[in-house]
Amino acid sequence: MGIKDTAAEWPVIATQTPFTGNKTSVRTDEVEMPDGTVVKRDYQVHPGSVAVLALDEEGRVLVLSQYRHPVRQKLWEIPAGLLDVPGENPLHAAQRELYEEAHVKAEDWRVLTDVYTTPGGCDEAVRVFLAREISDVEGERFEVEHEELDMELDRVPLAELVRGILAGELHNNALVVGVLSLSAALAGEGLDALRPADAEWPARPFEA
Repeated sequence: MGIKDTAAEWPVIATQTPFTGNKTSVRTDEVEMPDGTVVKRDYQVHPGSVAVLALDEEGRVLVLSQYRHPVRQKLWEIPAGLLDVPGENPLHAAQRELYEEAHVKAEDWRVLTDVYTTPGGCDEAVRVFLAREISDVEGERFEVEHEELDMELDRVPLAELVRGILAGELHNNALVVGVLSLSAALAGEGLDALRPADAEWPARPFEA
């Protein structure tokens, strides 16, 4: 027996959306607490995301550096992107992002971990995939724009990424979660024990 997160939903007395952006919005709910009081909770409504930890045959992780304006830093990250279509299969979205951002494909896919990035103020759910047996994709590259124009690509040994995370030098959520989860899997039951790529995801249900 172990601990696990469970579904729960307290009564919402009223709700409004004071701001709607291009990809996300802000919602204000009036929530009834267990003692009967009603309080307001503001949070960002997010479509969800996928991220890909692509591991090559030499044990290196494919990473990219991209400018992130809210934190005023260029962060080293793993390929990632939004679930643009409601109900979209997250594996298909992950394969698309790996192709678009790194021009790479993979033959072996597993679910590495599922996380809520900031559950106190945002409902974003992220599924992090492990992709192995990777190879470059032939053909025309995806046309980049905006922050992606300044993107750098690299392949870094897993141990070096772990060191950078623990030293406080690497901060991207999906990178940190993915790298440390991979390290734990390797030290535990091994990568073949990870969930299959089509494992159910209650936070973002999808069609097979």
